[in-house]
Amino acid sequence: MKKFLVISIIMMLALSAHLASAVDLKDVLKDGAMILGGGMVVKALGPQLNDFINTITFNKNAKYEGYTKVVPILSIGDGTHIGAAQVGGTVKSAVDRTMAVAQLEGDFKKIRARALIPIDSENPIKQFRRVQGVGVTAIIDVKL
Repeated sequence: MKKFLVISIIMMLALSAHLASAVDLKDVLKDGAMILGGGMVVKALGPQLNDFINTITFNKNAKYEGYTKVVPILSIGDGTHIGAAQVGGTVKSAVDRTMAVAQLEGDFKKIRARALIPIDSENPIKQFRRVQGVGVTAIIDVKL
């Protein structure tokens, strides 16, 4: 039931993002599958991505002093993106509670803003809370 709910939400988001242009259902389903699959890839590769980021920052003398992990980025805004973010904090339990990063986008005149918020849920449509004491330390992004 949970998988069905997640797929339904993803399909609704993909459909609403494409309403302005003429798109057939096949494209919407493809985007939903890519997002769901991308989230699963981020979870599966999270530890390796985390080690990779920690290695490159250590090699540049910019190592994060605390706990880190990689989680999916859930974008709410323009376009369909699969992404991942490394989050970090000095309290392990706060980092462990972080399930995703919500990316909110907005435009103001010629300025584009993106807010990256560590959250305690993989479903920001339903309900989420910001995880205090955790920040984004790196971003991994793949445009579809």
